[in-house]
Amino acid sequence: MNGHPRPGAGRSKTFFERTLAHYRRLTNQALLKVIPDEGPPHLYDLVAVYPRRFSKGLRPALCLATCAALGGNEWQALGSAVVIELLHNAFLIYDDVQDQSLMRRKGTTLPREHGIAVAVNVGNATSLLALQRLIENRGMLGPAMSWRIVEETERTMRHSLEGQAIEIGWIRDNVYTLTPGDYLRMCLKKTSWYSFIYPLCIGALVAQGPLQDLDRFHRFGWYVGAAFQIRDDILNLTGRYARYGKEIGGDLWEGKRTLMLIHLLDHCAANERRRLEHFLAASRAERTGAEIEWIYGLMVERGSIQFARRAARQLSGAALVEALTVFHGVPDSVYKRFILEMVLYVASRDR
Repeated sequence: MNGHPRPGAGRSKTFFERTLAHYRRLTNQALLKVIPDEGPPHLYDLVAVYPRRFSKGLRPALCLATCAALGGNEWQALGSAVVIELLHNAFLIYDDVQDQSLMRRKGTTLPREHGIAVAVNVGNATSLLALQRLIENRGMLGPAMSWRIVEETERTMRHSLEGQAIEIGWIRDNVYTLTPGDYLRMCLKKTSWYSFIYPLCIGALVAQGPLQDLDRFHRFGWYVGAAFQIRDDILNLTGRYARYGKEIGGDLWEGKRTLMLIHLLDHCAANERRRLEHFLAASRAERTGAEIEWIYGLMVERGSIQFARRAARQLSGAALVEALTVFHGVPDSVYKRFILEMVLYVASRDR
């Protein structure tokens, strides 16, 4: 891409991190340019808050790398990569409202600092900017391609909203009879689709045209997305705030049905389960730090965290097999290498 360093160039820790940083800079520069400079207070100035904080930028990077690996022009996929990142930031705002989260990307969440009403409106504005970028795709990609991208975006948003509804419903209805299979099906909709399947499909569409079958990416995206979500749940318990950037233990405070909690409910004593059920039935305000510490200690004692780590590694291994299958016959390149190394990163990341 003219005017930008070749992916993998520069001095940094690993090839994957260098390339990810390159794509992150590229996407964020383009994203910040589409945010209006003028407007009413408490709107566009706040749309820029989360994008200006450090993030991984994994989703748009996967879109751009997939496009390039399949022989496409990354510049033609950049607008769609910005759409992906804008939608991600909108989802984060809504998540922070729904979860009553305190911290996001090493800073105070928008709803905590500015109130729920302002935060929801900023999330809506962020989604609007994504919609505008989808409309602009028509000029560069043509009507058939741009409409196919709109269709994939609609499907992704439907899956994501349904996945979020499943997770919120488990908390609202105080469901505690879940299995690992239930959790993985929720991950497919909530995380895998918009974080991995969607970027893969959009990158492939831009590279190879609107008439191709995108189903070949679904299994790869599901596996790597589930591994990513499990690793995120583990970091929420065991990570360091300086690296993770979010509230440590927040999932327990929120009563989220993570794979560790599902495992614990199935491997604790009867009296411990009754205490856990009582904890889950309480509101966040009624829960205490002592209870959080007790549950964490019980997860360590019953092997729940180790169980989740094994599951993440197994899913990452399955995802790597699927990636090698999907990209079999695709010429070796730095872009293909980035995609394959992404799978290894997902299983071992610390942020």
